[in-house]
Amino acid sequence: MELLRFGEVENFWARRGDEAPLFVFAGHTDVVPTGPARKWTSEPFVPVIRDGFLFGRGAADMKGSLAAMVVACERFVAKRPAHRGSIAFLITSDEEGAARDGTRRVIEHLGNRRTQIDWCLIGEPSSSEHLGDTAKHGRRGSLHGHLILRGSQGHVAYPHLAENPIHGVGSLVVELAETRWDAGNEFFPPTSFQISNIHGGTGANNVIPGEVELTFNFRFSTESSVDDLKRRVHQIVDRNLLNSKTAEQRRFRYDLEWTLSGEPFLTPQGELVDAAAEAVADRLGRTLELSTTGGTSDGRFIAPTGAQVLELGPVNASIHKIDEHVSVEDLDRLTDVYEEIMRRLLG
Repeated sequence: MELLRFGEVENFWARRGDEAPLFVFAGHTDVVPTGPARKWTSEPFVPVIRDGFLFGRGAADMKGSLAAMVVACERFVAKRPAHRGSIAFLITSDEEGAARDGTRRVIEHLGNRRTQIDWCLIGEPSSSEHLGDTAKHGRRGSLHGHLILRGSQGHVAYPHLAENPIHGVGSLVVELAETRWDAGNEFFPPTSFQISNIHGGTGANNVIPGEVELTFNFRFSTESSVDDLKRRVHQIVDRNLLNSKTAEQRRFRYDLEWTLSGEPFLTPQGELVDAAAEAVADRLGRTLELSTTGGTSDGRFIAPTGAQVLELGPVNASIHKIDEHVSVEDLDRLTDVYEEIMRRLLG
């Protein structure tokens, strides 16, 4: 067992066995803010079982899964102490936050020791309506852009003495929003573009602002690359702001900064996906559907090592919401599924 601290983040790595193949349970203990605590039916950080559900922040995302992993591992090892390969836990407290000093750094640390993960099961709440109806075998990439368009501040009564960047951003927003970035493929939906924030103005109603800020995000498929998305955005910005025939727009200047949260990844059909599908069918009587939708996860740091990565966990309907909860029965059944997956891979 190792406590791995990077920056202000505490991470946990524990391994049983030294032989390959290496099966890893991965997850996070950190949670999003509760929102107004007064709106919760019970205290957000006091677990309460009510009407067959466990309530509390993190119950579904994803402390319930972590508990199921631990119990499943205890049961499996008790029944098969001489199992083949190795079992490990990679637990972080930096998934909901910056995701800089958590799983990303642990994977770098393990890579320096030449530790090769073969299969990684992440307990993210992947299920849509019923436990085990959906697992994530990949995720889209996430690329953030922050554009600052600079004009010239002035009085609204003298527009000829100013350059209004809010006016300049209008056609740009339309083209960015209407552009088709790619068509997706059999595993990924088309790349999506969304503007999350626009800010301009001084707060006064008689001042033309000197700049406007635009924040946007791409959730992109494997059909698009980071470099291509950046190139196409710069072309659109230049076309709308720098190459206009009007003298006013030619004088606009801009800065565009990029932040890559993660590349897309995909785990093809193989031992881990097959074991999970068979376990869900055996223990839940349900057909597992594979999906790549949703936000990012720490799988984006693990998949590039060559590991097969799959996310399988509780129903996600209440995650990040007031009164987050998970079915107690589902946690018991999820434990059974996790144990069965281990049996099929390491038994």
